Amino acid sequence: MADLLHVIDDDAGMRDALAFLLDVNGVDARFYESGDAFLAALPVEAGCLLTDIRMPGITGLELVRELKNRGVDLPAIVMTGHGDIPLAVEAMKAGVVDFIEKPFSDDVLIAAIGSAFERLKNEVEPDAARLAAGERLAQLSPRERDVLAGVVEGKLNKVIAYELEISPRTVEIYRANLMSKTGARNVAELMRIALAAGL
Repeated sequence: MADLLHVIDDDAGMRDALAFLLDVNGVDARFYESGDAFLAALPVEAGCLLTDIRMPGITGLELVRELKNRGVDLPAIVMTGHGDIPLAVEAMKAGVVDFIEKPFSDDVLIAAIGSAFERLKNEVEPDAARLAAGERLAQLSPRERDVLAGVVEGKLNKVIAYELEISPRTVEIYRANLMSKTGARNVAELMRIALAAGL
């Protein structure tokens, strides 16, 4: 990958670990210790963005929104802690291309970065993306769509189960069906499909 990745994380140890991983995988990266430091460095070279979602000062989500307000278009991936799924949903709605949950494997991160660079090169027309997403969701049963709506809202399985008056185990089965019917490899991709379809 000859593309440039802008990495924003307030944790020095995390920045060091990412610097090593990205270097080994041939990813050219620039590092910033905060969203504010990144904004201060604008304008930056075109590329993609990898940012932590929870940081002192401006958060990763606020940063994505601020860049959008300024007309800076960098496909963004956010890194989230386990309890941040509702935040990640908000980030997807704000236009983030992917989110990955910490702790993540090296392969998951490199795949997400690869997808973001692909998106940079082949910007899909919004209408085409919406049609493709709609076709994937057309295969879902009404109950699967109900479960998907809960997932998109960032609700836990037990909350979705309670609201739909079914067991958490049944919600897990529906979620597995959602993944296989839509071809989504992870929750981030499932959300991307749902949001592209206008859910």
